[in-house]
Amino acid sequence: MESGKSRLKTEVRQHLTEHIIPFWQGMADRENGGFYGYLGYDLKLDKKAVKGCILNSRILWFFSNAYLALGEESLLESAGHAFRFLRDYCLDREYGGVYWSLDHKGQPEDDTKHTYNQAFAIYALSSYYDASGEEEVLEIARDLYRAVEENCKDGCGAANGYREAFTRDFRPAENDKLSENGVMAEKTMNTLLHVFEAYTEFYRVTKDGDIADRLREMLDIMADKIYNPGLGRQEVFFDRFWNPLIDLYSYGHDIETAWLADRGLEILDDAAYTERLAPITEAITEHIFRRAYTDHSLVNEAENGVVDTTRVWWVQAEAVVGFLNGYQKHPEKQEYLAAAEDIWGYIREHLIDKRPGSEWYAGLDKDRNPIEKPIVDPWKCPYHNGRMCLEVMRRLGG
Repeated sequence: MESGKSRLKTEVRQHLTEHIIPFWQGMADRENGGFYGYLGYDLKLDKKAVKGCILNSRILWFFSNAYLALGEESLLESAGHAFRFLRDYCLDREYGGVYWSLDHKGQPEDDTKHTYNQAFAIYALSSYYDASGEEEVLEIARDLYRAVEENCKDGCGAANGYREAFTRDFRPAENDKLSENGVMAEKTMNTLLHVFEAYTEFYRVTKDGDIADRLREMLDIMADKIYNPGLGRQEVFFDRFWNPLIDLYSYGHDIETAWLADRGLEILDDAAYTERLAPITEAITEHIFRRAYTDHSLVNEAENGVVDTTRVWWVQAEAVVGFLNGYQKHPEKQEYLAAAEDIWGYIREHLIDKRPGSEWYAGLDKDRNPIEKPIVDPWKCPYHNGRMCLEVMRRLGG
């Protein structure tokens, strides 16, 4: 009889190759470049929808890593299609950086510069460089890295990290794009996490000592400013000086951080930082398991003690990877492996949209009914669920 781990690996690989990859290859815009930006819940494709640069970067990251895992040339071609759109349209040749979004023909629709957006472009380009070996790709990533370091670092010093929202010419602006829950945050856990994620991948392919130093700075902020040891969680929204603005548990971001931080520590290979941060990632994983894992899935968040029971698509994907990571660090914690397998079962049975021409629902209510949100939009992409598949395969051997 096939073991649970073997079944998880087999099913996830099959879902990746037979469902996620064909769906996203079918979203390529062969006329105007890039990928279509919107597919409604009704499965009606809007070919003239805005094309978010984050969406394109995440697609570039996905196909680059799918190629590295599977070796199929069609995947490298799809990655190249995404890269050419980023290079030719998403980059601002005058002020540097990446635009927020473009119209369907590739003209700037929102020329805001956001640190989060720059990070995802660096993340994607690092992976595409690994896949393609093209030096041009690495040079663009270096240019974006310099743009972030020169324009987005907070002048209060290394311990204060990055400011987030800017005008086209990198003058500070309100952070409305990454603020939620009724607050206007100058800094967010979410943006710092994804700068860390991007720089992890950039460091992996360059081994540049300056990038390693930036990773250490961000790990210090995670440990000293963002992590709340009394509650075993990360705070989410902050003022400029890392004072929390709201009582919020963001369960998906917590479990995502646990494994992304561990991945960064693995790539950085600094024993002192591993010793310092590993207990934090372990505590976060344990708290998520005890607080948010219920009914075979993770609830979304809890604000002021009120739990949002929505099952959000990306939260479930990150939970599979996060619990598998927790199990691999501590194989005696069989409950983590069981949770990863259980949540995958929930995804397989309820969250994957079985309608032809679709992918995953954006979310489910507590009764497992689909929430009528788009199948593709500027935030709904193959980054979380595709990465879940690739991480399961990588961790379980194929």
